[in-house]
Amino acid sequence: MSIHEELQVFLNAYVAAYRVGDAKACGAMFTADAELHSPYAPPARGRDAIEALHATWTNGHSEATDKKMKVIHSDRSGDLAWCLATYTEGLEVGNGTSVDVFERQADGSWRIRMCSLNSTD
Repeated sequence: MSIHEELQVFLNAYVAAYRVGDAKACGAMFTADAELHSPYAPPARGRDAIEALHATWTNGHSEATDKKMKVIHSDRSGDLAWCLATYTEGLEVGNGTSVDVFERQADGSWRIRMCSLNSTD
């Protein structure tokens, strides 16, 4: 499987967790020392803060069932990978691009180490 396909599978799992409001599962997709930078909230540093941010984002958002992400560009070098992906909530707001840096874990899985969301709203 290409890195493009691997990261799309990863983002599909993230979107599935987001759609059902599973902030814990969303947070678990980040490294313990990850950072998430967003135009929608102050920076979140660390898995617990990222999980809490996702709880805020998904709480009461029945609209989140339309969330989608699509990898546009991706590559990797050793245990690091990165991608540019589009995201949408299927609404007037909540649309943009995401630049993500992934770290391969000891078990071979990927986790997000750095995420920067860029709104196109």
